[in-house]
Amino acid sequence: MSDSTSDRKIQHIRIIEDDADADRQKRYFDQIRLTHRALPEIALDQVDTSTTFMGKMLRWPLLISSMTGGEHELTRSVNQRLAEAAEATGVALGVGSQRVMFTNPEARASFEIRSFAPSAPLFANLGAVQLNYGFGVEECRQAVDAMKADALYLHLNPLQEAVQPEGNTNFSGLAERIQTVIAELPVPVIIKEVGAGISLADAERLYAAGVRHIDVAGAGGLSWSRIEHHRREEDDADRLGILFQDWGIPTPLALQQLSEALPEMTLIASGGLRSGLDVAKALVLGASIGGMASPFLRPAMESTEAVIKVIERMEKEFRTALFLLGAGRVADVQGNRRLLLGA
Repeated sequence: MSDSTSDRKIQHIRIIEDDADADRQKRYFDQIRLTHRALPEIALDQVDTSTTFMGKMLRWPLLISSMTGGEHELTRSVNQRLAEAAEATGVALGVGSQRVMFTNPEARASFEIRSFAPSAPLFANLGAVQLNYGFGVEECRQAVDAMKADALYLHLNPLQEAVQPEGNTNFSGLAERIQTVIAELPVPVIIKEVGAGISLADAERLYAAGVRHIDVAGAGGLSWSRIEHHRREEDDADRLGILFQDWGIPTPLALQQLSEALPEMTLIASGGLRSGLDVAKALVLGASIGGMASPFLRPAMESTEAVIKVIERMEKEFRTALFLLGAGRVADVQGNRRLLLGA
């Protein structure tokens, strides 16, 4: 088994292709019911889905969440197509971990996508745990500079690292190191999980460290524990990744807890969202924007047009949801718990 970070990214894509159960499809958002308005008092074509995020206008509140990168032609083409689609549809885009560009300089090109998305909000990405393995503010700056990014994701993934054969598992003292990065980096820092959610206790600690943007990235969608299970040495007795494949905080629950306790925190909802309706529900629960990755991976392996088609379908779903809630603007639904059925 290669320990190359770039090879690992290709392995991840192939595992997702081959294992349909890597997407856990828990559909936790199906349990969230919104109040239907039979008399919405607005025309469907009057609904304004635009919103501002990170100082930039979006056509509707969608983030194409972090997926991949590397020197392989597949990862380069996927990121280019995602960037082109984000620009064409007026949504935001985050890339996969840029750690690979520090071990393989040729991989940097897969993250240099600003020319394909000159106006879209772009988010760079590094693993927060790397701050305990030699990375610091300078590496964070380089990740941002490579993309000309509007913000930096520092992702937290202790479960994935614990299951990953070559995982980095020293997560001690990271809050203080994150605080240093926030103080010295010229762009905002967004903290995210990768599919197990962020608890209120962790959000409060991050808030004390200066974090003001969190992507809850909860359980319910793609399971990195299950994906890394496929990369472990074959041993029938080792079922660690399967045992923990559904571990974590469901995204709707994480949103409810954090938005109620930390109203000053800007929240991104990812983890198990699969439609424009899910995005609308996430906004009602307190998110500012909804993020998805899995629905766009296979289309991005096909063409830019295929990605655009999926985004436009979801935008129509989101617009319809606002119409049926009697909401003419995104601001009418954000954090509006009165829209919850029975509230």
